[in-house]
Amino acid sequence: MSYPTSPGFNAINPSSNRQTLFSQAASGRMQSRKIGGQNWTFTAQYAPMSRAEFAPVLAFVESQNGRHGVFTIVLPVLSNTSGDGTGIVTCSAASIGASSVTIAGLSGSLKAGDYIKFSGHDKVYMLIADRSGAGAISISPALIGAVTTSDTVVYTNVPFTVRLANDVQSYALVTDGFYRYEVDLMEALS
Repeated sequence: MSYPTSPGFNAINPSSNRQTLFSQAASGRMQSRKIGGQNWTFTAQYAPMSRAEFAPVLAFVESQNGRHGVFTIVLPVLSNTSGDGTGIVTCSAASIGASSVTIAGLSGSLKAGDYIKFSGHDKVYMLIADRSGAGAISISPALIGAVTTSDTVVYTNVPFTVRLANDVQSYALVTDGFYRYEVDLMEALS
């Protein structure tokens, strides 16, 4: 099930969340330890909407039963490469924990900061270095699932698999008759 595409978002605030144990002593000495994975969260805001514009959004959100429902969303701007990459991009095999994957079939370039997804995977990754043509792409976070030679790289209209970040959804109906709404989403990983 996909999130409604109309009306479009007015603003998107993405966040990268990582689990780290951190402590700082009175002397200033610091210690940190990476303990978990990474996931993306987003706050998406709408411009004021009429009741007719807001109704399909509210109906979809209500159908998710709070954080229970999982759906896909293609975020404007973020879900497309900032480079000029084209072609069907295939992968060489890579193991869980790898932070680079060798690709082939890319014409043009993908840019650092682009979001990508491997076919058959729920997780979205970010390129941390530019890549032109065939070779290794550097990604963050490290792979949470193995990539096989039958996987391809999705770099245009990258679908994020998400759920609502809260069980309570609220909106404002202001005196001008328009609805004000923002939705918090978190990446849903299996």
